[in-house]
Amino acid sequence: MIERYTLPEMGRVWSEAHKYELWARVETLVVEAHAAAGTIPESAVEPVRKAAPPTPEAVAAIEAVTQHDVIAFLSAWADNTEPREAATYVHFGMTSSDLLDTALALQLTEATDLLLEKADKLVGVLRDHALAHRATLRVGRTHGIHGEPDVWGHRVADFAFGVARSRDRLRRAREAVGVVAISGAVGTYSNIDPAIETFVAAKLGMTAADVSTQVILRDGVSEWVSALAIMATVLEAIALEVRHGQRTEVRELWEPFGKGQKGSSAMPHKKNPIISERLAGLARIVRAQVVPVMEGIPLWHERDISHSSTERIALPDASIAVDYMLNLTIRLMSGLVVDPDRMRHNLDSTGGLVYSSTVLLELVEMGLERDTQAYPLTQRASMKTWETGRPFRETLREEAATAGLAIDEARLDEATRPERFVQRLDGMFEKLAKLS
Repeated sequence: MIERYTLPEMGRVWSEAHKYELWARVETLVVEAHAAAGTIPESAVEPVRKAAPPTPEAVAAIEAVTQHDVIAFLSAWADNTEPREAATYVHFGMTSSDLLDTALALQLTEATDLLLEKADKLVGVLRDHALAHRATLRVGRTHGIHGEPDVWGHRVADFAFGVARSRDRLRRAREAVGVVAISGAVGTYSNIDPAIETFVAAKLGMTAADVSTQVILRDGVSEWVSALAIMATVLEAIALEVRHGQRTEVRELWEPFGKGQKGSSAMPHKKNPIISERLAGLARIVRAQVVPVMEGIPLWHERDISHSSTERIALPDASIAVDYMLNLTIRLMSGLVVDPDRMRHNLDSTGGLVYSSTVLLELVEMGLERDTQAYPLTQRASMKTWETGRPFRETLREEAATAGLAIDEARLDEATRPERFVQRLDGMFEKLAKLS
């Protein structure tokens, strides 16, 4: 992922330097486990424990010759070990995938913890914003067309629960990737005791794989990146709502626009929804990682490395992008400008047509037959309002008089109060208030 979208903490998780720190940590735990079991001399533990992880430059120099990253790492780390003979017992009984998959599990769980912390914060921001706007009337839309009265808090509440579910989904996926495998070549423990794997897993606070061949089956990693893709797409849904609300014809919502900010190099009047559009673009990047990672589930026999090159790109890119997106969405919703007056103006802009379904039901309850009287009457009045721009109540009264049908004006007044449409949302807002 390019630097522009990489925040420092998440960038460090996926840095080469940190990767080698984790590799050294895993290898050290294996040495400690072997020493405790009496497999290797106890004297080897402290020198290995004290040896500084090699720099990326040192590993790269050796890998240019060996064409094998793990061997290059082990050689560079041995150069930092005093006495060097202690490094003889590093990687004892292991195969490369033992190190790679276990260290990757550490990176994935570290990345997930950063994401969960931000997801928690965003849930709180969305919850509080929705509760603050539980009475802010606006028109609800379907297909982009005005439907019925609603409140802005209702729309945001949907996003709050969606992000909360995405967070919980990611938390479950953390368990799926927090798996250790130290089982040797083709996963048969031929040169290493299963107790070593159990020891390392316990020290890392993870679980040992139920079974591994030479690699851990990639269904867990696929679940994790799929959870990220769902999270990213929920964030895009929030962004899409803001993008629509900021359109000139709508003007109900505005992204935060800082002092000195410029909207266009050519048109000084512009205030563009750049945050929301950036979120939409990055969501595509995250979704694009799902299929390549999933294709790492079927490998040849006990192991090949066709998944490796994919994961080196896809896993950092997906988590770095979602980290940035969460940060951006928190900023978006914390500074979002809501225009209640404009929302009410838009609600009233169709002259009352948003009450047509309620009027239809009221007419039926007044005794009109639905198909032959109430529906035709309501539809004729609605079409006349569309064509002339006159208020729906006027055209309804005219059409009723023309048809010789009696309607109760007082009942229709009560039925078409916009507040009436949202009074049953109280239970939802009570549930929202408890969301954490």
